Amino acid sequence: MIFVPVILMLALLVFTAWLIFPAFMSTVASALHAVLPLSLPAEGIAAALMATIATLVIACPCALGLATPTALMVGSGIGANKGILIRSGEALQRMKDVDTMLLDKTGTLTHGKPELIKTEAYVGDEASLLSIAYAMESFSEHPLALAIKNAAQARKLSLMEVENFSANPGRGISAEIKGKRYYLGSRNWMADIGIRDVADPDPELAYAGSIYLAAEGKVLACFYVADTIRDEAQGMVQTLLQKGIKPIMMSGDNLHTAQAIAAKCGIEEVWANVLPADKAGKVKELQSSGRVVAMIGDGINDAPALKQADIGIAMGMGTDIAIEAADITILRGDLRLIPLAHKLSVQTFAKIRQNLFWAFFYNLIAIPLAAFGVLHPVIAEIAMALSSVTVVSNANLLRHKF
Repeated sequence: MIFVPVILMLALLVFTAWLIFPAFMSTVASALHAVLPLSLPAEGIAAALMATIATLVIACPCALGLATPTALMVGSGIGANKGILIRSGEALQRMKDVDTMLLDKTGTLTHGKPELIKTEAYVGDEASLLSIAYAMESFSEHPLALAIKNAAQARKLSLMEVENFSANPGRGISAEIKGKRYYLGSRNWMADIGIRDVADPDPELAYAGSIYLAAEGKVLACFYVADTIRDEAQGMVQTLLQKGIKPIMMSGDNLHTAQAIAAKCGIEEVWANVLPADKAGKVKELQSSGRVVAMIGDGINDAPALKQADIGIAMGMGTDIAIEAADITILRGDLRLIPLAHKLSVQTFAKIRQNLFWAFFYNLIAIPLAAFGVLHPVIAEIAMALSSVTVVSNANLLRHKF
């Protein structure tokens, strides 16, 4: 909107100057010719037309127009080849500004496939209590529920009939089995429903999540469920720290469990006991303090936070809703691709700046030469084409960095 009108006005001024001040323009052209072995302009109206046409041709904004989209296209292509699906050029450019990464625990830092590693029975036998938990969790698709179901099925326990099932997201579930109301959930939820005599979890299993089964005001059992940490999680965190990006782990687990897993990953700051509905609010808190936040998650509950974040990053093995809400998707679920996405953004933006510099530098040198008639229109056309080729070639050099 600005460049084209300015060039048109400049071309008109060049034409007018050659008609009104032909001696001055010819003198300047001769001086330039003494330095640069280029052709001298004609005289009179022919000189004015030649200089005007050369100015219009040389100022064609092809190189400027190609500078940004070409680099973004190459960067997005490199990302796709590496397993990083970038939804838009804006996301690719914005990623370089991220200074805080909020990481969901289950399914992101961990494989999202926890296993039941221990059952503590306080009242009754272990098999009966696991059978009750199995019946209740049969209505849930949460990874922790899946661990209990898998353990019960491995022991070939029967599935009891459940009535009046109720779920409290992020806290627990309740249901009636054989006329008795059972509650299955976190330690905090036990306190919320009025159960006070909750035993402390085994300190040796601090890395595992503890799920309590209660009925009639007392705790019946505790199920310890552990999720394995991804092999590349610690290396990814260290790379982020080296880049000056602060990682924060966010989890619905209790503080001890969350801290144990975060410590294994090398993450110092942990937000525990975070309900699914509060995740987007946590992102807003960081943004309100001036942080540029990237949220990494994989589940349906992560979708609002992914949408709220400056950059939402979904794990490719996650839910369709999370992927749809994200700006970037890690197709293979490899955490090492997250720092790579940041590097790709930095390098792509560097190429954009280089392209814009060369495009402006080219116009800064070539337009005065064309205005004083030293550049023949044919030479100007060749130079204009070469500038576009230079920009495209420079953008493709980005491939050698990955």
